[in-house]
Amino acid sequence: MVLARLLTPAELGVYSVAMALLAMASTLRDMGAGNYLLQEKDLTADRIRAVWAVQLGLGVLLGLVVALLSGPAARFYDEPAIREIMLLLALNYLINPFGSLTYAWLMREMRYDAIATMRFTSTLSGAAVSLILAWHGHGAISLAWGSLCGTLVNAGVSIFYRPDGYPWIPGVKDLKRVLSFGARLTGTSILTSLSAAAPEFLLGKTQGMAATGFYSRANGLVALFNRLVTDAVYTVALSMFSQQARNGQNYAEPFMRAIAYLTALSWSFTVGLVLLAHPTMLLLYGEQWLVAVPLTRWLASAAAVSVSIPLCTAALVGAGQLARMLRATLITTLATISAAAAGAAFGLQVLGMSMLLASVISIAAWHHITRQHVGFTWAALIRCSLHSAIVAVTTGIGPLIAVLIYGWQPHSVLAPLSLGISLGVVGFFASVLIFNHPLADEIRRVIALLMTRLRTQER
Repeated sequence: MVLARLLTPAELGVYSVAMALLAMASTLRDMGAGNYLLQEKDLTADRIRAVWAVQLGLGVLLGLVVALLSGPAARFYDEPAIREIMLLLALNYLINPFGSLTYAWLMREMRYDAIATMRFTSTLSGAAVSLILAWHGHGAISLAWGSLCGTLVNAGVSIFYRPDGYPWIPGVKDLKRVLSFGARLTGTSILTSLSAAAPEFLLGKTQGMAATGFYSRANGLVALFNRLVTDAVYTVALSMFSQQARNGQNYAEPFMRAIAYLTALSWSFTVGLVLLAHPTMLLLYGEQWLVAVPLTRWLASAAAVSVSIPLCTAALVGAGQLARMLRATLITTLATISAAAAGAAFGLQVLGMSMLLASVISIAAWHHITRQHVGFTWAALIRCSLHSAIVAVTTGIGPLIAVLIYGWQPHSVLAPLSLGISLGVVGFFASVLIFNHPLADEIRRVIALLMTRLRTQER
């Protein structure tokens, strides 16, 4: 919110293009070694050493490659700042391995308290550095310094959680086993990164840095749900599905329950954001970003359609079903890149429509392929989706009332948002309980837990 007022769309666009260029390198930073550690049933010291060797080796290699490519990338976009940003971000690859091994172990052990501490401290420190530098007029490079600071803090905090038995000396004895798993997973990660980076990469060349900045801000607003909810759900789901796969358990029922939870929350968020996009953008980022409002609505709809893909990914990675995951990712990549290429040439609005179409194709492929392994039925998925759709429609009544009263582009910000959000929250909880959505059990469980704690305190 603050950076959007300190940096221009063009400055944010420069950083977004640099990050898009690094998307490929980011997927290669540990060749899936961390996920290997997560799903391996028989984890030995030699295999841990091999994982550590892969992470360290790739960190050094990618740091050098990114540094060497920084000059050509800056010349391609005719933007010198890209070179400076890439040189700073190259250091991230050298430092990142010192935190990633511990992070994978914490995921395996479901130590979410420690994971939360690592994430919070690194994010807070990175944000503070970016804000201070941007405040003093350093422009897009502020974000790169913030990223580097966050990586340093993450590596430092991870030392306190690193298990005593984990070796510091890398090894090569089981390197082939780790690389065999990692190579297959990395293929899907590369495709995923290509599809995620394609819109900004193409916009930067066809429409300019300002258009890329508008896309980045709209996408960032939509991604708030992913940052707040989906990322946390994915972390827990991957650990849980991996554990159940190691124990030979079937997880069709918890998979469907997770989809029910996630779709109800995501679709409700999306309805509210689509209806209240203008005042939300104005409040959070300011008037200079209002051009991105129509795009925000399209991208929010696209994200809502594909919201269960991370759960599909967690289910397949946890069971080591990488061939199936690769097929689904390939379809998603082809659909997204084609949509981005077609849409970017005609501007932001058409790009948003194209991304929605790509999401429809992608989610159909993911559900079809994941179903082959998990074993859920189409009837169960339809019932789950209908339940969540009812909740989302009911939640949207409040924001719709705010739109009818204040209009699509209200001059006031707080009044329509306060009315729409408050009525939306009431509608959400009421519909979950009235229509007995699976989330109702979670709400009752939380209420029962709170009541028990209150009684304990009174005693």
